[in-house]
Amino acid sequence: ANGITSLEAKKSIEDLADDELKGKKVLVRCDVNVPLDGKTITDDTRIRSSIPTIEYLKGKGAIVTVCSHLGRPKDGPEDKFSLGPCAERMGELLGQDVKLVGDCIGDEVSAAVGAAAEGDVIMLENTRFYKEETKNEPEFVEKLAAPFDLFVNDAFGTAHRAHASTEGVTKYLSPSVSGYLLAKELEYLDGAISAGKKPMAAIVGGSKVSSKITVLEALLDKCEKVIIGGGMVFTFLKAKGYDVGTSLVEDDFVDTAKEVIAKAEKLGKQILLPVDIVVADAFSADANTQTVPFDAIPEGWMGLDNGPVTTAVQKEALSECKTIIMNGPMGVFEFEAFNKGTFGIVDILADLSKDGDAVTIIGGGDSVAACEQSGRAGDMSHISTGGGASLELLEGKVLPGVAALADK
Repeated sequence: ANGITSLEAKKSIEDLADDELKGKKVLVRCDVNVPLDGKTITDDTRIRSSIPTIEYLKGKGAIVTVCSHLGRPKDGPEDKFSLGPCAERMGELLGQDVKLVGDCIGDEVSAAVGAAAEGDVIMLENTRFYKEETKNEPEFVEKLAAPFDLFVNDAFGTAHRAHASTEGVTKYLSPSVSGYLLAKELEYLDGAISAGKKPMAAIVGGSKVSSKITVLEALLDKCEKVIIGGGMVFTFLKAKGYDVGTSLVEDDFVDTAKEVIAKAEKLGKQILLPVDIVVADAFSADANTQTVPFDAIPEGWMGLDNGPVTTAVQKEALSECKTIIMNGPMGVFEFEAFNKGTFGIVDILADLSKDGDAVTIIGGGDSVAACEQSGRAGDMSHISTGGGASLELLEGKVLPGVAALADK
């Protein structure tokens, strides 16, 4: 499927025979990179998402060892990046003790894995305490793989990185297969792109055209309608010759925006920009605000959200769509005064998948946060756990963590 190593061709844990799992030492790369406030986990979604794969392996009598990174430690081990809270939370969810080993390679790991019984779950300490992890250094990879019989990659959030624990270990452990979460992510994201039901729409938001241009172009090829929101709107409005006040504009990307508009016209695709905009006299939660037409932004004011007419237009435009992909917010939804555009489109999508037959896919960090905050996450067809990975997959790039898995 368009340059993506699609998962249909890759082995998953369900393709393994019982005797390939029973009594075997399995290394599972999960993504338990959760947000922490000190030692308190503020959102355990990623840990909860990893449970089905671990339960399956346990049920087959495997000895399960989980590895993951957390945050971006600079030089070696730092207590604030320890996976201690993650092991504790995973233990609560599994209803059993999950032992945290104080390292991810070496004798301590070999001893812990060697002493474990079938159905036990162990967690290794943060793989990024070693700089060799992100450099995918062969000696480190060999040490990481040494105690194990096979490898399961269930970390979609880092599948776009060729690191030791995502790609390197596949050279030493066979079979290397996908877990449930990775399979589900690819089925939805890859499936939507290559075989999504038409009409398709994409909602691309966020502050910068520069970080979304590749995905925007890729989605324009696939989708009948593309809704643009967030700060990137103003680079497009400037490209169309409108005054945008003090709104965020990337001058280097005005020509790029013009090219996107021209490409859409040529392909007969519809690009929807806001028709009314909530503007403020400062970038702050308590700034003075007013709602103005898109072509009448006053001097000295900046656009920070979509207005209500825009949300109504979006609802109408999306009403017939069968597949909708959302990547990025419509405004500065962290501030209550500017969250209506984002929460409004989240409601539209949630209603379409809850009451209708549309497949709604939420890809990328900020959109996921907006769905969680609005309480509508449960109504979406699929919420992606990976920000950068979902972006790269939608762009049609090959994900090294997937490419490295065993073929069926």
